[in-house]
Amino acid sequence: MLESPIKLFRIMGVIEGGSLLVLLAIAMPMKYFLDIPIAVRIVGSLHGLFFILYILAIGYTAFRVRWFWKWVFGAVAVAFIPFGNFVLDSKLQQKLNKY
Repeated sequence: MLESPIKLFRIMGVIEGGSLLVLLAIAMPMKYFLDIPIAVRIVGSLHGLFFILYILAIGYTAFRVRWFWKWVFGAVAVAFIPFGNFVLDSKLQQKLNKY
């Protein structure tokens, strides 16, 4: 198992953020420019699963680490912004390096 809830959260953030980028940058153009709609169905379903796991990871981390509400709301908000999870991950890493 992972040694900390923060590490689990960071891993899930990268996976969820990466799946959003694959959905937007690869699957959507395949659907609309190459007429391959199955790409969005497959990648979209995987992204949905990763999003749910990411939200669960936020809840688990918030409970275990006793996060302030601003971290919880920020973590949820960045899930809807391309590259948002990667920005949050770097901010979190900077915060962890201070200690």
